[in-house]
Amino acid sequence: MASNISNTSLGGLIRRYVSASVLLIAATVLALLFANLPDTREGYASLWQQPVSLSIGRFNVFSHGGHAMSLMDFINDFLMFYFFLSVGLEIKREVLCGELSTRQKALLPVIGACGGMLVPVIVFFCVCLGHPLMERGCAIPMATDIAFSLGVLSLFSKRVPVGLKIFLAALAVADDLGGIIVIALFYSQGLAWPYLLGAVAVVAALLIGNFKEVRAKGFYVSLGLVLWFMVLNSGIHATIAGVVMAFCIPANLGKGTRYYLQRIRRITGLYPDIANEDAEDQRRAMVLDKGDIQMLRRIEKASDYLISPLQDIEDQLAVPVNYIIIPLFAFANAGVDFSGLSFLDLFHGVALGVFLGLLIGKFTGVLSFSWLSIKLGICQMPEGANWHSLASVCMLCGIGFTVSMFIAALSYPAHLGTDAAMMLNEAKLGILCGTLASALVGSLMLNKTLPKTNAE
Repeated sequence: MASNISNTSLGGLIRRYVSASVLLIAATVLALLFANLPDTREGYASLWQQPVSLSIGRFNVFSHGGHAMSLMDFINDFLMFYFFLSVGLEIKREVLCGELSTRQKALLPVIGACGGMLVPVIVFFCVCLGHPLMERGCAIPMATDIAFSLGVLSLFSKRVPVGLKIFLAALAVADDLGGIIVIALFYSQGLAWPYLLGAVAVVAALLIGNFKEVRAKGFYVSLGLVLWFMVLNSGIHATIAGVVMAFCIPANLGKGTRYYLQRIRRITGLYPDIANEDAEDQRRAMVLDKGDIQMLRRIEKASDYLISPLQDIEDQLAVPVNYIIIPLFAFANAGVDFSGLSFLDLFHGVALGVFLGLLIGKFTGVLSFSWLSIKLGICQMPEGANWHSLASVCMLCGIGFTVSMFIAALSYPAHLGTDAAMMLNEAKLGILCGTLASALVGSLMLNKTLPKTNAE
């Protein structure tokens, strides 16, 4: 294994999420301020209820069940489609050629992720047992926020062994996949078969395009938007369309890397050699005729084909998803109104279930399943790690935010009444406190267990 995390496929993912996590924290703090300051509380709450429409005649693209989406629905159902598309592309890439591509690489983080999803659900059920409405939120503490967790881990820089960085990043990816499956299975409503059949037809078209080696990104993006609308109105949560679309996007090149590289070299060889010209001539811009322009267009086209549609779309989504969509989601969803809550609310009901699920359930689940698989010889300890450092990283798995907030909104929707609205606020309180506690405890554990000198 390479000695530098930048040499792994997950290195770019880690670097990308470190800075994004800072913006996510800022958006969360702003949301809490706006939701609780007397001058902004009402305006903040009413902002997200404003209708959003994109109409063509009587047809509104942003409508669900014949009603226009609110701004909150637009963020959670449409913009988060792109977040889940990005997650789906990451999962597919890691399964094909990354840290989930082989049994040896994937087994420990996948097993750890399974424990990290199962045990928090059990903890939540134990706290909220006997209350059907509360029990709807049992899946809230099962998600690890990849941006926050990797951001905290990055604070310890090179003191962290490469194996632990890869373990946490791969576990978070597997964790996201588990969250997606839960949303698809348990948060769908009554199915509308005409739209569901339409979604199946769109998926079939995407798969046929993949099989016929269609590599035009516009083909997949345009059909993906149609798929989103069909899934939105089918009764299945709309964001699942992003994951389905991701797995239909080609990850390979039509004619292979060598073909396009040779093509670029052949075309560039037609240009005059300016290496022997003096410095002034080299800086002078060439006047291009139509033939030169056509050759440059051919080089540009061949260069585009060097990047698979999967990697190209994933790369183009990285900035808007991590720096616009997720912070906007946090700003819209993290605003807990503390006027109807007290600190004591953290010690009962939904808030306590989520808090303990994240702080105790995630740590216990990930560590126990990882320990058992290593002791049975199924998996190996991550390179450069020991039990103390592995336990510290397992504590960071309790940092749940984006997907946890998302599942909380699905668990306690507004149409269930005032009790559900109160439980949503309590769930958000539990998420914030559980995330903060896991980050602080995990950081203290890492500082104590990691070597004081560079591990790389």
